[in-house]
Amino acid sequence: MGQAPSSTAESNGREVDLRLWSVSPLIISGGDSMDSGKNDRDYTLDLPDECLAHVFQYLGAGDRKRCSLVCKRWLFVDGQNRHRLSLDARAEIFSFLTSMFDRFDSVTKLALRCDRKSVSLSDEALVVISVRCLNLSRVKLRGCREITDLGMVEFARNCRNLKKLSVGSCNFGAKGVNAMLEHCKLLEELSVKRLRGIHEAAELIHLPGDGSSSSTLRSICLKELVNGQVFEPLVASTRTLKTLKIIRCLGDWDKVLQMIGEGDSSLSEIHLERLQVSDFGLSAISKCSKVETLHIVKTPECSNFGLIDVAKRCKLLRKLHIDGWRTNRIGDEGLVAVARHCPNLQELVLIGVNATHKSLSAIASNCEKLERLALCGSGTIGDTEIACIAKKCGALRKFCIKGCPVSDLGIEALAAGCPNLVKLKVKKCKVVTGEIGEWLREQRRTLVVSMDGDETEATVGVDGESETALEEPRVGQAGGGVPEIVGSSNGGGSNNGGSRLATIRSKFGFFAGRNLVSCRFRRWSHNDNGSSST
Repeated sequence: MGQAPSSTAESNGREVDLRLWSVSPLIISGGDSMDSGKNDRDYTLDLPDECLAHVFQYLGAGDRKRCSLVCKRWLFVDGQNRHRLSLDARAEIFSFLTSMFDRFDSVTKLALRCDRKSVSLSDEALVVISVRCLNLSRVKLRGCREITDLGMVEFARNCRNLKKLSVGSCNFGAKGVNAMLEHCKLLEELSVKRLRGIHEAAELIHLPGDGSSSSTLRSICLKELVNGQVFEPLVASTRTLKTLKIIRCLGDWDKVLQMIGEGDSSLSEIHLERLQVSDFGLSAISKCSKVETLHIVKTPECSNFGLIDVAKRCKLLRKLHIDGWRTNRIGDEGLVAVARHCPNLQELVLIGVNATHKSLSAIASNCEKLERLALCGSGTIGDTEIACIAKKCGALRKFCIKGCPVSDLGIEALAAGCPNLVKLKVKKCKVVTGEIGEWLREQRRTLVVSMDGDETEATVGVDGESETALEEPRVGQAGGGVPEIVGSSNGGGSNNGGSRLATIRSKFGFFAGRNLVSCRFRRWSHNDNGSSST
């Protein structure tokens, strides 16, 4: 009894890959088939490498892997034109780093991620990567707990072209961050989250020298730090800084904000979320006269007095987000000041702020450029306020109402008002019925209406960081053997289908069910940024 021959159905992916390799010499040589009756000519040989690389950008991760196995030329083109790479940064991949970056020697954007249960790459591995990838411009480190200050110092010395650095859940500290600031003269964006080496005894983080040296740093984001105040010298002395985000960091931040206000600040965007900040901090921010975007989110010590100072001095304010956390410390008085002094306001988000007809009427009358408005979780906003907005907000394009005591009567007022309105979202307003939504769609055919219980509604997931960012493919997630390359070049591969689906959903008005304001208004802001600035 001999072994039965394998059937076609039993062939697997490995056998397919071997067959692809077996024809590669014929493809490379460009020779004709031995059977003169058949034309086996490879027409891709007529394509320049640049065109072939451009085609690869539209393929998913799996298809791109398979294409790299077709022939040596395709393998070479794929490796030379893959500029973005994400690695599962476990210690086991150290032995593969040299061969990996022999193939992918054009990487400029690198992400190293390690889960909590695994041992991450060490300083030695980080140095190897920095030597092989001298042209890195963007680096993201997540969960690399074995990397110390020494490794970051060597990494900074080798990767001098770095422009963006994002670190999270790592163990190195201020010395490593200072090394990046000293050696990476082109650094523009710095994001630090849960950096365990930043503790109470940590050294201060600052620009090299006396702090007066020129810098290209434009954005700083600090998240969930125990002693984020060590960044005070850096934030206060960086004259080129445009964006500052401080989110869920412990300690008193009034002093840091006062240091910023005393200098010649170029800040145009400030985010304060879940911080110990009082009106003294807001008054300090008001001295930054160039501020155009301000987020005050769940800072219970801030009140109308601080907001009034900001409104009086920051006359260029275009985007204002306030989450009052239902503390009733920010209300009509502060919002009336915004209406009076900030005529360029284009986007306003109020969450847990009990605004009334007085302040909303003033904003609707004075802020003629207002295009995006969200009113959420307020017990004082009813039909009268909505009717006022419908009557006076002629430029309004996107309107969101959530968790307010609004009825069908208020929604009905939008049928004749807000002539430029293109998107309306009404959620968790218990008195509003589905019939008014259907009626409004009939009255205004071009208006996209999203309400509770809509059958056409879909949920689109949006990550809070990212901010703002494509999810990069990962390498080496398999259990053993050679790490698996699943990355895409130039961000055009792995999630192409997902991004297309999200685009289609957005065009048909499918909004995110949760995270209403943080998702929808972030996207609206980016889409309208170009038109808003003109």
